[in-house]
Formats: sequence, structure tokens, C-alpha cells
Amino acid sequence: MAAPTPRPGWHTPQPETVPEPTYWPAVMALGLVFLLWGTITTFILSGAGLLLVGLALAGWIGALRHER
Repeated sequence: MAAPTPRPGWHTPQPETVPEPTYWPAVMALGLVFLLWGTITTFILSGAGLLLVGLALAGWIGALRHER
């Protein structure tokens, strides 16, 4: 059985690609937990959380840029 011809102006969809798994979202979540937990305990923990959020953001964006 042949594939049906698409309607005028339509085209066959491209196959979807799934991105590679990465740990950066989990690192970002941990950094946010430290950042918010540090606001009620000590600012040292907030600083560590902010550092983790920045590191995770840079790593995640870097991984997405190299994926193309």
C-alpha cells in the first residue's frame, strides 16, 4: 500500500531527534535548592547555590550548542 499523497501545501514531517540525556537540569535544581535554603540559613549556602546555578546554566547551554 502506497503512502497517501499530502494535501496541496503540506509536506511530509521530518523525523524528530531526541536530545542526549544530561545531568545539568539536576545540577540546576540542586543549585536552586541551595540558593533558597541559604536565604533562611546562611549566605554561604546561597553563594554555593548561586555558583551551582551559574555552572549548570553554562553547562546546559554549552551542551545544547554542541548538539547541533
